Formats: sequence, C-alpha cells, structure tokens
Amino acid sequence: MKLNIKQINYNEANQISKWIYEEPYSIYSMDESDDCIDELLNNPYFSVTDRENNLLGYYCFGESAQVPVGRQFGVYDDKDVTDIGLGMKPNLCGQGLGFGFLNSGLEFARNQLSAKRFRLTVAAFNKRAIKVYERIGFKKVNSFKRKSGTGEIEFWVMILS
Repeated sequence: MKLNIKQINYNEANQISKWIYEEPYSIYSMDESDDCIDELLNNPYFSVTDRENNLLGYYCFGESAQVPVGRQFGVYDDKDVTDIGLGMKPNLCGQGLGFGFLNSGLEFARNQLSAKRFRLTVAAFNKRAIKVYERIGFKKVNSFKRKSGTGEIEFWVMILS
C-alpha cells in the first residue's frame, strides 16, 4: 500500500473533525469543533492520502497518542517508547486495510522520527484493531479504565519492541 504521509493541513483537519464512527467505535468520533481542529493542527498529526490525494486517515505521535487519564496510572512513564495513534476514515474500517496502514505509520516514524520502540493505547472492546496490532507484534503490557458518559471503558496499553 503506497501512502503519502505529511504534516496535516487545515482542510484535512476539518474533514477528520467530522468523522463519525458507528457503535461501538463512536468513542473515536470527532466533534467538528474548533478545539478538535486545533488539536489536529497544533500537535504531531500527519495526514495519510492515497495516490489520488484521497484522505484515508491520520497518525499522531507522543502525548497526542495517549489517553490522558492513563498518565495517572503510570502507563506512559517509559519515555524511551514512541506513542503512536491512528485513525482511518470510518468507511474504510473493517475492510482489512489496518495491517498495511499501521505498518506504513511505523515505517514513517522509524524513518522520520527515529523511533525504535512503539506503544499504543486501544479500547479493549476494539477486537478488530487488537487483532491487527497483535499480528504486527504488539503485546499487551498494561491496562486502565476510564469513566465515560456511558460507563467505564477499559484501555489496553501495547508495546512493540
């Protein structure tokens, strides 16, 4: 899968801010707010497009890829690891594209950010994503729970060495 990865621009951030995911993945939906767009533009977010410049998704790195409440549990204390977050356009999810998409992001981070080891955080119910992560070699090393409007959500912290 040949992908173009670059610093996100306003148009792409605006598009991503409108993405709505179906249940149970709605926790990954954006809210179209200026704050959401600012988050995408003012942090290490990178857009992912295909050869025709169609927006497919994004990657983020560092604190932007962490679930903030996880910090109080110490799950992000190891600073020798690069956190990676990713999102695919909702209509592309569940179509078997995740393995190539994530591998492209890892390769980008190795080449452009000199990343060696990776950590990601995923909702424990997101079995299709976990399956991809485990296939690539990520292993669960920790977990924590976050309270939300609909109850508690467990998150897994996974490492790829």
